[in-house]
Amino acid sequence: MEPPPPRPRSIADLKELTPARVALGRSGASLPTEALLGFTLDHARARDAVHAPFDASSLVTALGGLGLRAMRVASQAVERQLYLRRPDLGRRLDPASAALLAGEKNTDPLIVVIGDGLSPKAVHAHAAEVMRHLMPRLAAEGIGVGVVVVASGARVALGDEIGAMLGARMAVMLIGERPGLSAPDSLGAYLTFAPRIGCTDAERNCVSNIHREGLTCDEAAFKIAWLAGEGLRREVTGVALKDESGEKTPPRIGGA
Repeated sequence: MEPPPPRPRSIADLKELTPARVALGRSGASLPTEALLGFTLDHARARDAVHAPFDASSLVTALGGLGLRAMRVASQAVERQLYLRRPDLGRRLDPASAALLAGEKNTDPLIVVIGDGLSPKAVHAHAAEVMRHLMPRLAAEGIGVGVVVVASGARVALGDEIGAMLGARMAVMLIGERPGLSAPDSLGAYLTFAPRIGCTDAERNCVSNIHREGLTCDEAAFKIAWLAGEGLRREVTGVALKDESGEKTPPRIGGA
């Protein structure tokens, strides 16, 4: 006896599988009021996330509570509007921060930089929790982490200069990602072997979409630790290093 044909999938099934805006309906030539108000609210949340102030002091305190020594630096983008208009300034340290790091001694192979990026809200929500899960996983890999650098006005490439100044073999940058209409508080992690000024994105690995509806902090920590361990062993990151963690990946995504 042949099995019954599969049930046709409906638009309602699609809406259950994605937070994307599909099949919103219409009212005359426009959207229904509920859909329009929902879009306006999510757009406002994304804008607020970009312009939210970065509370670096509270983050340093939270990291201290995890037993981590943290220090603060800043990029050359001295205020938020300049940061948004001049991405290049967010990739380089200001003179005072460069002088501070020049006097710092580091003997550990990996350094962690936590930057505000395009969503300080994401950093406040998830960075300390990612670190709480990440540190024991790195320890299990035999990877030591020295000082954690908290950077204001940061772009991803700021971690290259910081890593080079501290003589790290690998830099891990936790940074707020560009807010989307479904996730204004998404955190990303970028891993770069042999960090130096001028690294390209092809030389990095990225673990993205760390938020309540995406990767949990523990799942992200697992992936970061795996990539860090393999990157240090193989002496490479980026397009030459694929995530081969496979079945070891924790089974649940989302929720938190």
